[in-house]
Parts: sequence; structure tokens; C-alpha cells
Amino acid sequence: MSRPTDAPDDWWLTVFWVTDDDGVISFRDVAPTAGPPPDPPLARLGPSLAGALGGLVREEDGRIAIRLTLVVPPADPLRPWACPLAVRAAFKWEPVRQAVLRPNELADLVLAAFRRAVEGLSRPSA
Repeated sequence: MSRPTDAPDDWWLTVFWVTDDDGVISFRDVAPTAGPPPDPPLARLGPSLAGALGGLVREEDGRIAIRLTLVVPPADPLRPWACPLAVRAAFKWEPVRQAVLRPNELADLVLAAFRRAVEGLSRPSA
């Protein structure tokens, strides 16, 4: 995870990635063994990450304030899992919850949630 930054509009920004000995892995490397589902990996990663951070993330207009985008989109839109597992992330935190956490504690919570969300990608879709 990159060092998070605070944007002037209250967004907390960071970049996540997963590596092995050869560098950044592909989303395909963490897909279910039966093969990647047809939906894009962020469609599964986002809800999982939001659930893992429940109570920390602010809700705005009935939506959880999390935004995820791929750092490098897939070359073939029909193969959405064939791209690097690198994600730009933006969060807006519940002010009271954020106030009681030191920045490194918040970063540790987010990194652990991301790790669990990535591990969950290998499970078959329900």
C-alpha cells in the first residue's frame, strides 16, 4: 500500500497492489480455481472491502464513500481479470471513528481489510 494522502475534499487516497517474486501479480492469479467469474474483479473486491471496513466509512446519499479503480485496465475488456492487481482507492471516513485512530492504525486496518478482500476473490461466486 502506498502512503495515504488526505485530499482537500475529505477523500483519503492510496494505491494497493499485490506482488510475488516476479512483481505485481494479475487478478487472474487470485481468481477461483475454476476460473475467473464473468464480472470484473472490482465488482467483487469493492463490496468485500466495504464490508470489512463497515462502520469506518462514511455514507453519503445512501452510498458508502469508497471508490476503487484499476491502475492498469485490462487490454481486453472481455477478460477483466487479465490485468495487474493494482488498485487506486479513495475513502471518506466517519469523522468520529477517524478521530480516535492514529493514521498508522487506520492504515493498518485498511491494509488488513484489503488483504482479506483479495483473499476472498479466490472463493467461487455465490
